[in-house]
Amino acid sequence: MTDTEFLKDKNVIVTGSTSGIGLGIAKMFAKEGANVIINGLADQFFIANLCNDIVDKSVGNKVIYHSADMSKESEIIELVKFAHDNLGAIDILVNNAGVQYVAPIEEFPSEQWEKIIAINLSSTFHLVRNFLAGMKIKNWGRIINIASTHGLVASANKSAYVAAKHGLVGLSKVIALEVAAHNITCNAICPGWVRTDLVEKQIASIAQEKNISINEATNVLLCEKQPSGRFIEVDDIAQFVLFLCSKTADNITGAALTVDGAWTAV
Repeated sequence: MTDTEFLKDKNVIVTGSTSGIGLGIAKMFAKEGANVIINGLADQFFIANLCNDIVDKSVGNKVIYHSADMSKESEIIELVKFAHDNLGAIDILVNNAGVQYVAPIEEFPSEQWEKIIAINLSSTFHLVRNFLAGMKIKNWGRIINIASTHGLVASANKSAYVAAKHGLVGLSKVIALEVAAHNITCNAICPGWVRTDLVEKQIASIAQEKNISINEATNVLLCEKQPSGRFIEVDDIAQFVLFLCSKTADNITGAALTVDGAWTAV
């Protein structure tokens, strides 16, 4: 068996996977022959083409979609039922869904706080809570939570995001402790700046606020936090997720793993 052949019989969910990091991860799993449930916001035409494009027709795996809103527990439960009905027990759960809002605390809308906490943190609790039983029966599972450097350090004007990502790192540690005897691992990946739609919006905001070009705003963003001065590639994160699913990573669990160009080294 090759290093990744074991994935061909695995059932995977990647939340927030219609774009950015989540899409890169979903594509990677599909390419390796896993059955994958994609989740996120997109129109039906885009989804139909996406599922058709990334499925590995040579192995006959499934790539299917569910539109569950990660801010709503009722829709998360619908996703759980959909997964069980269409794939059976889930082997690998990648909690990637996330949103951002930037404002000083005294100006931060309470509805934005609630939304960010729900999507970036509570959705992971609800999904893990519902899928752990199946992983325990199989005596194997991988839970990978896409956190952030903001799960380890703070930035001004990102109170909800920082709180949620710190919470996600802590939740990952608790899960790891509770499932350690069941050959299930749980880790939090903490990326720095990855060039995604979420980051593009922040770059545009900096450009508008400072009345500078997009290129200049990009340099401001990178130089402020990420000493490498380079964006992390989506594929870098996807390959790291793949590694954490491998046998080599059987005892890597309960960790907050940075991919951040030395952001948190100081």
